[in-house]
Amino acid sequence: MMPGKFNSREMRRMMAQMGIKATELTDVKRVIMEGDLKDYIIEMPQVTRIDAQGEMSLQITGKLKEVPKKSSTPKEPSFPEEDVALVMEQAGVTREKALDALKKSGGEPATAIIDLTS
Repeated sequence: MMPGKFNSREMRRMMAQMGIKATELTDVKRVIMEGDLKDYIIEMPQVTRIDAQGEMSLQITGKLKEVPKKSSTPKEPSFPEEDVALVMEQAGVTREKALDALKKSGGEPATAIIDLTS
């Protein structure tokens, strides 16, 4: 055997001595990673779970396919119902005005109330 080269049995023995455990996940059919602009899909991947020093990581190999996301209009921000009710009660305004004030204040109820009452 040449220095620096290991056969798989020696490699497994060395990993076990270092406390590293590798497990093949054989039932994985697809890996999907969702990004803001596109999704990354790996069909029929080889996935290995590696446990070392109390941490778990995954090694994924396979053919990567990038799928751009369709542009969509931004969602309306949603606010907790308690915040909406508080602004409505304290400022004495309708739900629509309370929601509008929360949007303008970045979701801060106190700022929305002050803006509506001043």
